[in-house]
Amino acid sequence: MSVARQVVVEADGGSRGNPGPAGYGAVVIDPATGEPLAEAAEYIGVATNNVAEYRGLIAGLTAAKALFPDAGDALRVHVRMDSKLVVEQMSGRWKIKHPDMKPLAARAAAILPPSSVTYEWIPRAQNKHADRLANEAMDAGRDGRTWEASASTAALDTPSARTASAPPPVQGPPGDQAAGAARARAALAAARGAAAPEGLFPMPGAQEPEPPVEAAPVTGAAAPAAEPSAAPGASAPEPTAARVAPAPEPSATPVASAPESAATPQTGWGSAPDLGAPATLVLLRHGETALTPQKRFSGSGGIDPELSATGRDQAERAAAHFAALGTVQEIVSSPLRRCRETAAAVAARLGLDVHVDEGLRETDFGAWEGLTFGEVRERHGDDLTVWLASPDAAPTGGGESFAEVAGRVAAARDRIVARYAGRTVLLVTHVTPIKTLVRLALGAPPEALFRMELSAASISTVAYYGDGNASVRLLNDTSHLR
Repeated sequence: MSVARQVVVEADGGSRGNPGPAGYGAVVIDPATGEPLAEAAEYIGVATNNVAEYRGLIAGLTAAKALFPDAGDALRVHVRMDSKLVVEQMSGRWKIKHPDMKPLAARAAAILPPSSVTYEWIPRAQNKHADRLANEAMDAGRDGRTWEASASTAALDTPSARTASAPPPVQGPPGDQAAGAARARAALAAARGAAAPEGLFPMPGAQEPEPPVEAAPVTGAAAPAAEPSAAPGASAPEPTAARVAPAPEPSATPVASAPESAATPQTGWGSAPDLGAPATLVLLRHGETALTPQKRFSGSGGIDPELSATGRDQAERAAAHFAALGTVQEIVSSPLRRCRETAAAVAARLGLDVHVDEGLRETDFGAWEGLTFGEVRERHGDDLTVWLASPDAAPTGGGESFAEVAGRVAAARDRIVARYAGRTVLLVTHVTPIKTLVRLALGAPPEALFRMELSAASISTVAYYGDGNASVRLLNDTSHLR
């Protein structure tokens, strides 16, 4: 028989502008002592308060489950939030009306069995820990950094009075986190110089605010025909950074180190310039065409195929994924049909226009268009061998070399990064341009192109900072397709 486990999750999210630069924070708390067992926070780019609050809930429930992975149905989580909207919707008392809010609620509901989670609204003043985590994440995003657990001070200034009656005692031996929680309690108590609060579960009769209006997640305004002006603060979603007490905390390190300069030497974070939010390129490969599963060369010199039924489904799944995240602000596409169709599906969900950049088109494979690798080997074996050995070699019949492709892709990258500084841009393009952008960001040699897997409708992400450095944050993610 499983031993019951009880934890409290406090979560919050905020947006500086609603919509505006947004982030969330969540903390998992020992209900017996009030001490934090785990923290999570993340800057999520431009989004609404509602999106940020739901993302905080998702992070908190995920962290709670991770603390007791073997507890199963015996885990009991009491969620406390100052968002009346989230609490009432997740409790089933209010209907979720906006279609783009439903995926977030569904993600939260799927983390733990519904019977394992209860919800309580609390005043904002009692949710300071999660609120401060969210603000730390937003501050980090504003400064072009990722929230670092080791730099957080939210746990050192938690509310001194979580005035609540203690929950029923958990029966059975303490869980696996007991030793770690004890050390965390001792360290935090020493830092604060105060005893821990008595309990966490709610006092009856707490006053509740008026129900807020459900806001839609940000989808961005329709892009004008002219170049939009640069706007502050957006970053592609990253894996949530979390801290579980009392794991050793890594030292803070920059996402991408600046090149050394004799004139302005870098001596650490203290002297690092404020680079602002990076331009973040979210790289979406188009959905499948009829040629994709057959692994045929399909570049910009062939028949320009449309998406297959599978490809259209992949595009819709990608669209739902980006709608749930609420972070994409602009969309730029290759001129080829399969990319424009994929981009259109996402744009329809986000309410954005699609801009086309010729530099994002696929390689022209010349006489190899429509052929499999084996067929090219049979018909143009010598040319294929040379092409595989040198980035300067072009396919048979006047196609493009990888060196030529890299030149135009780099030029497109520079245009887009300059045009959308500090923003999150979805680039819908092809295998070679995406691999090239990743290779260039890593400073890898041309042969690295042959060592990356890139599935149809997969997502990769590269962030570009004001000092010219780049950070690869994601490669070939297909989780949204499952």
